[in-house]
Amino acid sequence: MSETQKADQRSGAVPPTGNGVDRYFRISERGSTFGREIRGGLATFFTMAYILVLNPIILGSAKDKFGHSLDTGQLVTATALVACVMTVVMGVGGNLPLAIAAGLGLNAVVAFQLAPLMSWPDAMGLVVLEGLVICLLVLTGLRKAIMDAIPRQLKQAIGVGIGLFIAFIGFVDAGFVSRVPDAAHTTVPVQLGAVGRLTGWPVLVFCLGVLLTIALLTRKVKGAILISIVAMTAVAIAVDTVADIKSWGLTTPKVPDKVVAAPDFGLIGHFSLFGGFAKAGVLTAVLLVFTLVLSDFFDAMGTIVGISAEAGLLDDEGQVPGIGRVLLIDGAAAVAGGVGSASSSTAYIESAAGVGEGARTGFANLVTGGLFGLALFLTPLLTIVPLQAAAPALIAVGFLMMTHVKHIDWDDHEIAVPAFLTIATMPFTYSITDGIGAGFVAYVVIKTVVGKAREVNWLLWGVSALFLVYFAIDPVEQVLGVK
Repeated sequence: MSETQKADQRSGAVPPTGNGVDRYFRISERGSTFGREIRGGLATFFTMAYILVLNPIILGSAKDKFGHSLDTGQLVTATALVACVMTVVMGVGGNLPLAIAAGLGLNAVVAFQLAPLMSWPDAMGLVVLEGLVICLLVLTGLRKAIMDAIPRQLKQAIGVGIGLFIAFIGFVDAGFVSRVPDAAHTTVPVQLGAVGRLTGWPVLVFCLGVLLTIALLTRKVKGAILISIVAMTAVAIAVDTVADIKSWGLTTPKVPDKVVAAPDFGLIGHFSLFGGFAKAGVLTAVLLVFTLVLSDFFDAMGTIVGISAEAGLLDDEGQVPGIGRVLLIDGAAAVAGGVGSASSSTAYIESAAGVGEGARTGFANLVTGGLFGLALFLTPLLTIVPLQAAAPALIAVGFLMMTHVKHIDWDDHEIAVPAFLTIATMPFTYSITDGIGAGFVAYVVIKTVVGKAREVNWLLWGVSALFLVYFAIDPVEQVLGVK
């Protein structure tokens, strides 16, 4: 097929052929086949199925303000259900081979930023609000204004910072890094292992998992992360069988009595839309919602454009077909994630695996979504994965997100300094919100100092002012007599 014909097909000049399903998804029109779409859907699922393990582990390892934890089995059900429904909706409504599930990084915000300040239903309510805000931004056309307000390199720095934050969580969860017990009497806040060195079989499983994961990624093996999780879980089960291990942490790797079980929908619908404002305060709640919106919105934009470009679906102006519907569905996915207590859901860059297998339409999503639906009944099998087997995936994801650092101009201090503060502050303060705020405030201040204040978009001025109040909240409250 010539490039002209391909362009005509993308523009709709060539009439669709084939049966009803083919015509609806424009499979033949986009130069694909049912076989390629099915293979693509399978590839996408197996490269992102790790979220069924990682999301419950990340959310399940955190406690809310009242010391409550979420049930791991119920989290598996919620994660699979939201991924199943929203992936199918994206396929049918957006007609892109773009799968959706709980976002890594976003779930870290929910687990370690929102939950400690409020109850779990309150935290999930803020996730719902985040999704509604994104939908509103899409419907009102403010998307472009917000995109233009934040410098591209600062957006990339946010992703890099989140990557380091996720990797740090992985090291801590696996026991590779631990807090020094008597940190108040030393200048060293963290240490290697539990006693300043690596001890115990569980940490060894983690180290082997990291080596296996990076080896598979380097070899560009499809499904590398999932393969590593499965393999190291098997190793962990074998080790637990023959060795006397006191504790694996949250999950003990033991063969379950049964593999199939009815899904537990106990977390579905457990959210409080405005409860977080009362628990954490209006300003803090607004900033937390803003953090979720920023992370989700821009990450989704990059993923959607990147996958569409790889699939050859962009038009002559570089636009994604039906971008309005696609962004609206992505916003709805965040809402669904909050309603289901699965954290904010978003488009997955791992969809590139499906595109690499030939997927070009939303039909591939029916396959991926169907497999997520099947996973609803495999909860006992999915809840035997220990942190030490899953945490290497967090290290791998951190590395993949870190690669965006190459797009930052480190010779230009006007952008490099804010980018550095964004990246460094997130893991060092264990706060994604603080990292974004530090970068924004530094950018506005530096631009003002060098006489380029007019280059800063008014939206960024407003957001930075909000962050200034956030950082200075204690003296502000004292001045206002709140404390």
